[in-house]
Amino acid sequence: MAVKILFLIIFFSVMIFIGIATRKHAGSVEGFVLGGRSAGPWLTAFGYGTSYFSAVVFVGYAGQFGYKYGISATWAGIGNAVIGSLLAWRILGRRTRVMTKHLDSKTMPDFFGKRFESRSIRLAAALISFAFLIPYTSSVYNGLSRLFRMAFNIPYGVCVIVMAGLTCVYVILGGYMATVVNDFVQGVIMLFGISAVILAVLHNNGGFIHALTTLSTYESDLSVTQGMQGAFTSFFGPDPLNLMGVVILTSLGTWGLPQMVGKFYAIRDEKAIKAGTIISTLFAMVVAGGSYFLGGFARLYSGNAAILNADGSVAYDAIVPTMLSGLPDILIGIVIVLVLSASMSTLSSLVLTSSSSVTLDLVAQINKKMSDKAQLLTMRVLLVMFIALSVIVALNPPTFIAQLMGYSWGALAGSFLAPFLYSLYWKKTTKASVWACFISGVGITITNMIFHYIASPINAGAFTMAIGLVIVPVVSLLSPKMNEDHIDKVFDCYNQKVTVEKRYSLEEDENETEDEEEEDIQNRLDA
Repeated sequence: MAVKILFLIIFFSVMIFIGIATRKHAGSVEGFVLGGRSAGPWLTAFGYGTSYFSAVVFVGYAGQFGYKYGISATWAGIGNAVIGSLLAWRILGRRTRVMTKHLDSKTMPDFFGKRFESRSIRLAAALISFAFLIPYTSSVYNGLSRLFRMAFNIPYGVCVIVMAGLTCVYVILGGYMATVVNDFVQGVIMLFGISAVILAVLHNNGGFIHALTTLSTYESDLSVTQGMQGAFTSFFGPDPLNLMGVVILTSLGTWGLPQMVGKFYAIRDEKAIKAGTIISTLFAMVVAGGSYFLGGFARLYSGNAAILNADGSVAYDAIVPTMLSGLPDILIGIVIVLVLSASMSTLSSLVLTSSSSVTLDLVAQINKKMSDKAQLLTMRVLLVMFIALSVIVALNPPTFIAQLMGYSWGALAGSFLAPFLYSLYWKKTTKASVWACFISGVGITITNMIFHYIASPINAGAFTMAIGLVIVPVVSLLSPKMNEDHIDKVFDCYNQKVTVEKRYSLEEDENETEDEEEEDIQNRLDA
């Protein structure tokens, strides 16, 4: 117990120290929201990765999908690395940084408003962000409860309030820079922590080969595997179609999440983007791939009463804590700090995105004369309010708290992914197509929450994103075009004119002099 508490004290002390050390960067709106657009590749890449992977992934998704799909759940982690990190950085990174700087936009709603010359689109995007980031924020706490009960026997409520309070302090002090510097520290903890945990769990199950062999002998649930033998150790698992839905939502979804895309706004330069692409991809491969790989051995614990609900159904959120309960105390301490790191980094990114978006895209649009100082104060006040609201929801969670991340990602990415992607590359994207995608993203998510015509929130989210990629080009081709002069000015940022000085006259003079000398010599020889 002393070791676990010591780890927590050190961890929390470092977080607060970083908040104090980075407070000089939070003196302006751009500094508080984007860190002055000066973050290097390591800070941005780790910030992207730690905002991506929270306790929801490590505890909730790893346990749930590992139990359902076995080792093939690792495909979700691979998809997160390749699609959610590598392709996201390659396709969105540079263009996002260049165009958002050109338009002087600080948030995703701000980008939409300036790109399409529409205040109403900006306000709608801000409302969608606020409405669906808060439930996502609440779901971040969900993975902590069982771990803290297992390690400390501390009530879940105490854990939530302490974590929220500390996150609030360092984000208010240092803004974006405090967030990304803390993300870097937390990312290092996550890298070493997940590696140590995987090795320890496999060791407790007789090593990798023995654990894999045991997993292959488990009786298949015919309703899941349709009689496939050894399904939980197979390449694509017992249910590849639903697994594909998980890969699409958790990988492609990051392309439309404001808190993820916002990391590209703040990166320093193009060289940093190239380095950040590699760093972010490797980070995702280890953390996400490792989490889902670990969850793939969940069936080895299927006989443990700790992972069963009172009605005999499987409590997916209890699987990973049960897998970890037999580890040495020092490793459990590392796991606690690992999950806290994953959760606090995601939480800080979410509340910073929420508070800045509401302040800049709603409040400041209503009060046009709002000063820079007033905006900073408003963001800090709203940040506290958003954290308090997320705590209230997390302490009194609805029955579908485990599905909140799926619904939130579906609505946010379903609304924003397609318009944002096409806006960076295609001049013909129209206002009407953006509105159509907003309506379909939110509409499909809310109606499915009520009527459940798509059984899985995961698959519903994947469908919402896919349909948006079709809606935007189709509606754009059928709706009134944007003002060509405005669009040309927007896309001028990709074709910057550079003047290069070259001393043509000097080179010509030198050549002429050489030719004259040669001619003179030849004339003398002829004479």
